Amino acid sequence: MRSAVVVASLLVCGLAGACTIERVDEGSDEDAPEPDFLTRAAEILDAQALAWNAGDLDGFMAGYDRSPETTYIGTTGLITGFDGIRARYAPLFEPGATRDSVRFTELEARLLDPRFGVVTARYVLFRGDETTSTGPFTLILMRVEGTWRIVHDQSAADPPH
Repeated sequence: MRSAVVVASLLVCGLAGACTIERVDEGSDEDAPEPDFLTRAAEILDAQALAWNAGDLDGFMAGYDRSPETTYIGTTGLITGFDGIRARYAPLFEPGATRDSVRFTELEARLLDPRFGVVTARYVLFRGDETTSTGPFTLILMRVEGTWRIVHDQSAADPPH
């Protein structure tokens, strides 16, 4: 049986721009993830991009589970715990800090079971019309008290062109 992949492109248009979510479903209906998971994953990333672009650290972090077991892997290595992840991002949100705008693209979501799902996408950091960094990331989402939350985030940067 062919495994279904549900793809959603998440477009975030600047600080005050409107956000658009476009979905393309592939595969059979019985293989597709529940619409709630795809929608919630897109909503989490949409809210994170809007908060990032507005300089709202707490809004950006709202998609993560506030657990000491939540993990992040990136250029700085493994960070364990919500507080550690928040501390990693905090300097980017300080007054006067340089923080490029972000948008997310190529969103794919797959429900693993009723409690866990995996999301892959790409981030695009940009300043005006110039792209400053891009890369793929993977999120593991877990349903916590009826709400999907990020419990693991692994990001990588594309090599410079």
